[in-house]
Amino acid sequence: MITDFNLSYHFRPAVGWINDPNGLIEYKGYYHLFYQHSPHFEVPAKEGVYWGHARTKDFLHWEELPLALAPDAPYDMGGCWSGTAIEKDGRLYLFYASICNGRQETSVAWSDDGINFVKYAENPILKDYPPEGSNDFRDPAVMQWGNEYVMAIASGNKAANAGRLLMYRSKDLLHWTFDSVLWEAPGAHDCECPSFLRAGEKCLLASSVEYHFPEMRRDFSLMSGTFDGRQFTPEVCSHPQLGPDQYAGQAFTDTRGRHILITWIPGWHFAGYGEKSISCMSLPMELTVTETGILTYPVEEVRHLLTDSDSAIERTEDGFIIRRQDRENVVFRGEIREMAVLRDNYVLEIFINHGEKVLSVILC
Repeated sequence: MITDFNLSYHFRPAVGWINDPNGLIEYKGYYHLFYQHSPHFEVPAKEGVYWGHARTKDFLHWEELPLALAPDAPYDMGGCWSGTAIEKDGRLYLFYASICNGRQETSVAWSDDGINFVKYAENPILKDYPPEGSNDFRDPAVMQWGNEYVMAIASGNKAANAGRLLMYRSKDLLHWTFDSVLWEAPGAHDCECPSFLRAGEKCLLASSVEYHFPEMRRDFSLMSGTFDGRQFTPEVCSHPQLGPDQYAGQAFTDTRGRHILITWIPGWHFAGYGEKSISCMSLPMELTVTETGILTYPVEEVRHLLTDSDSAIERTEDGFIIRRQDRENVVFRGEIREMAVLRDNYVLEIFINHGEKVLSVILC
């Protein structure tokens, strides 16, 4: 059982449950991290979901801030679920899935100081899903496109047998109109936690995709491609995150033009391993598009922490084995031209071939 919960480089709140990263953005000189949070419990689903909040200037030292969103309105009493952030005219907007009695809608809040947030009086801004979607209708991802804004909503469609991202557009961030199916994943039940970013002449799109029973597989897809204003067409697609303890990544673009990804290192399977939740955020990773894939490698600020080995890793002829205490070992097979490792107490992250593949492992 874990007795030492201290992590030096992976953010986790002082108390309470943490899961999906939300609202990643650089605003007023800080990198802001919002996250799904149960502040009063060390396990999920005991209370409506809050948005926790932390910020950093260097990705090494994190400051935990007051809660950003609480499930205190009639439309979000079931929780303030995943979403994204965007700045407009100096104001920081948070878009989130507002849940009440199982109904999934979209709401917005804003702040002029990046700490204190006010919910829009006319929330929710999206109440009903279109025929192209389903009652899985959540996780808004907002991006500026020309002189307007577009929003990707995670959904699915049973008739099409596909997970889908639905696209809405707006001129003012408050009034939105359904436009099209932005992208779909054939054979999936739904998509979750999208990120949609401008990247030069191209766009980056990321989503966690849930496939049907009995497979029940979850893939984190990173894609680079073209956007014609209505549909996204992938040109390069990667699945770099091998887990096994990873889900729900979100990406954003900083003022230096870097596309940065942070994922959740989950605690779903670790009930009873300690008196506290052991979930945390991953290291921030810079995304680099190549002709054959998308690399995910730690940002410059944390690279001095990387090593090329760890006592839990046993190299083999065709890869390596990660030895864990109380669960089965993790086996990787494949070509290794370069390997970078960061060990942070019970968390191990391994970056293979400069981020072609990434393993996030809780070692207990």
